[in-house]
Amino acid sequence: MKCLRAVLYSALLLSGWVNAKVALTVNEQEYFEAQGLNVLVFSNWYNGLFDDSKISGVEIIHHGERTVTNGDVRLHSTPEQWDAIPAFIERKVDRENGVIEAFLHYPKYDFNYSIRVTANSGGVSIAVVLPKAVPRALVGKAGFNLEFIPSAYFELAYLMDNQPGSFPLYPTGPKEIAEKSQPLPLASGRRLVMGVGGSDRQITIESQRGELQLFDGRSKAQNGWFVVRSVLPADKTGEVVSWQLSAKLQKSWVREPVIGHSQLGYHPSQKKIAVIELDRNDKRKSKAQLLRIANDGSTSVVKKSQPEDWGQYKRYHYRTFDFSDVIERGVYQLQYGAVTTAPFVIDKSVYQKAWHPSADIYLPVQMDHMLINEAYRVWHGASHLDDALQAPVNYKHFDLYAQGPTTDTPYKPGEHIPGLNVGGWYDAGDYDIRTSTQYRTLIKLVEAWEDFKPERDVTKVDYPAKFVDLHVPDGKQDILQQVEHGALQLVAQHKAVGHAIPGIIVPTIDQYTHLGDGITMTDNLIYNSKMGELESNGIESGKFDDRWAFTSESSKLNYGSISGLAAASRVLKGHNDVLAKQCWDIALKAWNKEQNREPVVFDHGNTTGGPIELEILNAAVQMLLATEGDKAYLEVAQSALDTLGERIVFAIPTVMRAYPYMDKEHQGKVRTMAEHYAAKLREDSKQNPYGVMITEGGWAGNGVIILMASAHYQLHKIFPDLFTEEDVYQGMNYLMGTHPDSDISFVSNVGTVSKKVAYGMNRADFSFISGGVVPGVLILKPDFPENKETWPFFWGQNEYVVNMSAYFIYLALAVNDLATAKP
Repeated sequence: MKCLRAVLYSALLLSGWVNAKVALTVNEQEYFEAQGLNVLVFSNWYNGLFDDSKISGVEIIHHGERTVTNGDVRLHSTPEQWDAIPAFIERKVDRENGVIEAFLHYPKYDFNYSIRVTANSGGVSIAVVLPKAVPRALVGKAGFNLEFIPSAYFELAYLMDNQPGSFPLYPTGPKEIAEKSQPLPLASGRRLVMGVGGSDRQITIESQRGELQLFDGRSKAQNGWFVVRSVLPADKTGEVVSWQLSAKLQKSWVREPVIGHSQLGYHPSQKKIAVIELDRNDKRKSKAQLLRIANDGSTSVVKKSQPEDWGQYKRYHYRTFDFSDVIERGVYQLQYGAVTTAPFVIDKSVYQKAWHPSADIYLPVQMDHMLINEAYRVWHGASHLDDALQAPVNYKHFDLYAQGPTTDTPYKPGEHIPGLNVGGWYDAGDYDIRTSTQYRTLIKLVEAWEDFKPERDVTKVDYPAKFVDLHVPDGKQDILQQVEHGALQLVAQHKAVGHAIPGIIVPTIDQYTHLGDGITMTDNLIYNSKMGELESNGIESGKFDDRWAFTSESSKLNYGSISGLAAASRVLKGHNDVLAKQCWDIALKAWNKEQNREPVVFDHGNTTGGPIELEILNAAVQMLLATEGDKAYLEVAQSALDTLGERIVFAIPTVMRAYPYMDKEHQGKVRTMAEHYAAKLREDSKQNPYGVMITEGGWAGNGVIILMASAHYQLHKIFPDLFTEEDVYQGMNYLMGTHPDSDISFVSNVGTVSKKVAYGMNRADFSFISGGVVPGVLILKPDFPENKETWPFFWGQNEYVVNMSAYFIYLALAVNDLATAKP
């Protein structure tokens, strides 16, 4: 719908279309630019952790949408995420002559090449240049690929040498040709027109050297794209592939404005500032209006003014519209030019239920080892009841887990570790139990309970039956049941092997890429290597489908686990006294163990805990709170203030919880820290029109924004002269739609227009899980903010992670606390 609205909007302004015989020039940001068309050449690089994240090579932004990526030499017609990628050497930009050339190589094959893109009167030429011929091992395999996002071409057609074809909404046909292990092309030829019937997406490719082939990568993997490819010829050097690429453009195209605002709405007394995002070529000075919707559906203008000019951020220009003086309860819309937003509310109760979808739906759906039922629907069965086999030593897993030279357990590689098949949440859109995520989720839920006592009972949890039923009360507080579930897994790890572990995950990529019910990944029977694959005795089977437990010991993880267990021990009293005592006893034992030895260092990926200084501080403070002020833990917490340095910023929430117990000297240090941070916050808030820190990298920054806003709540409570309520509200407003690229809420089912296509366990269905929180707007280098609502498979933008929903629950409750205190 967004693309359709943009087309209609532009059509109202200027009719007519032109082929891309426009002057593409290399701009100051070092990419090719014309009005309505950008061509990037290795401005971005493959993700360093997860290989191909569809952000690299030659990329095209067409009428404001990034529709093409990964223009590069690849070794397969439809490469998957972990297929080989080249190493980047350098990039040369010749702005004067309109040439950008990237130099790359595949070290394994001693294969060097360059991708040269040159602006010309028809668009750009793209050439693959070889200093030496393709190595024999890669003949017939190496080819230049250009990938087109399927969602931009659904319901459109293509022409290959004037032979028509249409893009299927869903892939059909054979996966691969068995004898060659290669997919079948949809079409082959010399001239390809993509997007026929949708002029805003029409791109033409003509090959001067090499045949063009069009593939549907979704036949092999649901996250595959449409791929245009030319195989590199054998025994040739120099310019071996040459394409001419042109795009059909709207004449004098201008992007539709985005009116960033809270889809959830506003409390009457808070600031209400809409941020209007404009194409840099949009020179009109339209007025902004706030419309009130009456009972009969009619609208009236309650405020109208010229927006205030903010300036440039990245590629867009911004204006702001302040309607804070409007306090009457009701339903409203914002309007700027021809754009009108969806309705939102102004009301004192606006934040009261914002946390419900995350607590009622998302967290229960992520519960591992349980069947999750919702009315007529089963989200997933009680999966992985066979957890888990000891991971092999000296092994690096493809999803950032690793096992060191020993198991650090009584178990041999491949041996079943009993007792791990309880508790825990699926980490993200996949099915692993990542321990650091578990304790971070658990701690934030504990803090939410202790700070706000959010009483709510709408979920039935039956552990003997391994059954969870949504929308069915059971007389127990839901937040405490979630704390219980996280604590059960942390306790199980210590009972099973004596320490925290990095996590539990499937061993093979075939299982990891599984899209569907987690119970279908496993027969739930313990693997017995002595049995045949189809053999079973009801307890064991010969089917190797069990998850691996990565068990290398890390002091960082131990301290993190101590934090979670100590926190859980406090709030589980009266809910599950036996588990509460187990949590405390294990936390105390692990604390004493760590405090009486040198830290055990084991680092790999993002699965072995955070910086040890922060993990120790977190553990000390949670133990301090559990003992209501034991000075031994206070001394550790206070000493951390002098050792954290710049990392103290990330410790603010923890430090503020210890603050009431601190002596005057250390409270003074915290005050000084807060003053420095407040000054930096004021300066940083000027960097973009949204007043929050928008991070840049392979994973978008909603997590940072939520945690910072929550920290501001705690700081405001103790230092109201330094931190205001608006420092908290701004984070919430950002999540709810006041952000770049769109005005969508990043929390599914919270706000009028919210995230409906996300990277959850059900991503292949292009759907959402209520209450899930996505990473948000990804800033692609050098200046392009993006969050795709039409394509769920961008994990850096759209992947739900369980701790994010716990963070959001806390922030929503904090904002509601502020709002409730207002008149």
